[in-house]
Amino acid sequence: MGARTIIRTYFAITGLFNLAMSLIWGIDTLFKMGAGLDIQQVLLTNAAFTLGSMLFEVPTGVVADTVGRRVSLLLCLVTLFVTTLLYVAIAWRGWGFWAFMWVSVFLGLGYTFYTGAVDAWLVDALKASGYNEPLERVFSRGQMLFGTAMLVGTIGGGLLGQIRLDIPYVVRAALVVPLFFLAWFRMPEVGFTPRALELRRVPAELRRVFVEGLTYGLSNPVIRPVMIASLVSMSFMIFGYYSWQRYFLDLLGRDLVWVDGVISALVGLSLIAGNALVAPLSRVVRTRTGVLMLSAGAQAVLAVACGLLTNFFLVVTLYLLYGVAIGLAMPVKQSYLNAHIPSAQRATILSLDSMFASGGGVLGQTVWGWVARTRSIGTAWAWSGLTLLLAIPLYWLARRRDRRLDAID
Repeated sequence: MGARTIIRTYFAITGLFNLAMSLIWGIDTLFKMGAGLDIQQVLLTNAAFTLGSMLFEVPTGVVADTVGRRVSLLLCLVTLFVTTLLYVAIAWRGWGFWAFMWVSVFLGLGYTFYTGAVDAWLVDALKASGYNEPLERVFSRGQMLFGTAMLVGTIGGGLLGQIRLDIPYVVRAALVVPLFFLAWFRMPEVGFTPRALELRRVPAELRRVFVEGLTYGLSNPVIRPVMIASLVSMSFMIFGYYSWQRYFLDLLGRDLVWVDGVISALVGLSLIAGNALVAPLSRVVRTRTGVLMLSAGAQAVLAVACGLLTNFFLVVTLYLLYGVAIGLAMPVKQSYLNAHIPSAQRATILSLDSMFASGGGVLGQTVWGWVARTRSIGTAWAWSGLTLLLAIPLYWLARRRDRRLDAID
């Protein structure tokens, strides 16, 4: 399997997966509030999703590193199909908050089968094919495709949601079906040898993952601060994303669902813009940690400003600039982590990083969701934005400990 075919397959899977996922991103909060939940309950259900992601990251990493990355993706798609339709059933039947909570946990399980596995498949397959170009190019193009899929999905989801808020969920489930067949036929294991996973060996595999997570992850002086920085940045990112849908409409003063869809699409464009800035900025800032510190500082300033200001158009503009900063950091961080991880442990360590990010999401949505309900969403944004500054010294620590792989090729 040639490098071009591998990259095209990766782009196709990434694009279709994120198109399906993004259909509900602009309307999820409104959908749940329409089903009878308040803003804190909505954020708690999202925290349950994030908690599920955190709890299942390591076990699903075991699946990806034993039976294979394709099997992991297929399990993801089956779980997402079922849980997405259960969301619709909960709203239709009026089963309420706790039903959303439990299904959200299993939705998190489905998503963890995806995180780490597809990136690990790409990196190992490219190495096996003899590909020797910088991975930033592939990851940045992948992030641009993610942004494009998000653009199409969120606009489509907003327009469909204006008709009826549950339609985007049904369409999302339908899109998972062709993606399942794409993964089944076009994602062979290349550069990785799957192993049988017997149930009696699961505890031993979990211990192995735990030891490898310590050895190659938390005990690694470079990877450890980067993972903690993931926790810091996601504590605002997830809370901010799920709360702006209500926050921005409150600032606008009108309940227009399609406006949220358009803003979600613009967020997708802002991510693309950030991805596109990686190459030119890396000619000025020559280190990966330098780019990450610059992005973290910009994120903090912009998030605080969004919380303090009250003009709808100005706040939306600043939030889109925040999206540019996120889009700038994503491919650089992906490449930086992959440069420090051995092939056999790649999916496990990437899943461990996602677990840290999920932990930040749970913490952020729980704490800042309470602040949003008792004070205001803007107040919660301002305070949570300040915490983003903590990522800067963490990236600085990583830079101090390893300059060899910090330089951008």
